[in-house]
Amino acid sequence: MLRRFSVLLTCVFLISACGSSDSPETQVRRAIDAMEKAAEARDVSDLMEFVADDFRDQYGQDRDQLRQYLMGYFIANQSIHLLTRIDELELPGPDEALVRMTIGMVGREADAANAWNLAADVQDFEITLRREDDDWKVMYAKRGSR
Repeated sequence: MLRRFSVLLTCVFLISACGSSDSPETQVRRAIDAMEKAAEARDVSDLMEFVADDFRDQYGQDRDQLRQYLMGYFIANQSIHLLTRIDELELPGPDEALVRMTIGMVGREADAANAWNLAADVQDFEITLRREDDDWKVMYAKRGSR
């Protein structure tokens, strides 16, 4: 009787473990959604939580330079709205993701005299994310041409 109970308990544990974890693709998509929300909230700290310590962009800029850029962008744009589309998502390994995405950025310039002064831009990006513990963090970003 005890043996059947242990087998049953083991089966329940295995089934619940399989059902509770999201696929890496779902986790990456969730991380990108959270990054979008942090950017729209103009929250540099929350956004930087998704950036790896060894981050680099195509120009060799590091994490601190990205933080400075974001602070300036958020000051210049008092209202930010993003439209994101994941064009391609590859998982070359269990802890790495390559994402090609298009981001439409609409921000209001910090010009109080002209409330209709909108800045709009559509950019393609290629980003590489790495899983660190249970979090997906951007380790490389490249802005594409449009």
